[in-house]
Amino acid sequence: MSDSSIRTDGRSANQLRPLRFQNHIAPYATGSTLIEWGNTRVICGVTIEETVPRWMKEQGVKGGWLTAEYSMLPYSTLQRKQRDSAKGKIDGRSQEIQRLIGRSMRAAINLEKIGQRTVWVDCDVLQADGGTRTAAITGAFVALSLAVKKLLDDKKLAENPMLNPVAAVSVGIVGNQPLLDLCYTEDVAATVT
Repeated sequence: MSDSSIRTDGRSANQLRPLRFQNHIAPYATGSTLIEWGNTRVICGVTIEETVPRWMKEQGVKGGWLTAEYSMLPYSTLQRKQRDSAKGKIDGRSQEIQRLIGRSMRAAINLEKIGQRTVWVDCDVLQADGGTRTAAITGAFVALSLAVKKLLDDKKLAENPMLNPVAAVSVGIVGNQPLLDLCYTEDVAATVT
């Protein structure tokens, strides 16, 4: 990637937007963070249930389970986004993103080592300016790591179940120029070749 061109926000083509984490943002979550990536803001929280889904019990699957939910709050975009609950179903984009978050987090943790527990990863977009799914994945990993640390500190886990760190970033082509970490105006103008 060339870094010779300057983008509308002053970044070079291969430069990330400013990234900041505010950990322990949700006091009732086992682990949480507010990830601020440019003007995109996502709260990621992890809660633990001391049980596993019925299908795991019925099939005799050892260990625990991890699942994710993703939602954009109505005021997170320029035009109000209707809540999925008001529509009676999750929209396709949200469903695809929450599956991606869940798969990404399951790749980061040894589910057998967490015992008979369900790990819930919730990602709620407060403000969207491109990269909400990548911010959610990155923030989810930070929140998951904080939750695991708490379980270890509380002696609820015998050993650390974390495998590999996970993070995500967007890349796109805008005006024949490859760009790293697209903001909203770049994301809507991006093409695939």
